[in-house]
Amino acid sequence: MDIPPASTPIVCDMTDAPDTDAERIAEYRRLFDQVLVGRERTGDGIRFRFRADPGVEDWVRDLAAREKACCPFYAFEVGVEDGQVVWDAAVPDNDAAKAVLDAFYELPDHPVESLGEFGDRLSQHGLSLVSNPAGTVHRLETT
Repeated sequence: MDIPPASTPIVCDMTDAPDTDAERIAEYRRLFDQVLVGRERTGDGIRFRFRADPGVEDWVRDLAAREKACCPFYAFEVGVEDGQVVWDAAVPDNDAAKAVLDAFYELPDHPVESLGEFGDRLSQHGLSLVSNPAGTVHRLETT
């Protein structure tokens, strides 16, 4: 997996995204509720495992591509292994990026309803989610 350098800005820019923050969060909830079978931490990051039902691999690949387009500090790989769709995720060696990855890993057990709620979770890691006036670009700052 090609993990971006630690100097990569920890920014999510959904300006050109085909969906909104709320739609993306709802999609994660559906994905995790419907087909997640497990997850684990890996040497480089985290791994989600999903049932390989028809269309799931394409769904996960599409979601990972959209996430990478707005959050370039992530590294993702999606594939099929042992009859399951696997989604590996990693981030640079950067405390803010690692906190985002940890919060991402916790989503199946602690889903959020909004980006604000996700920001509240990040504040527990000493981070503040700062958005532009349009609410399409979000960056993390240490509090």
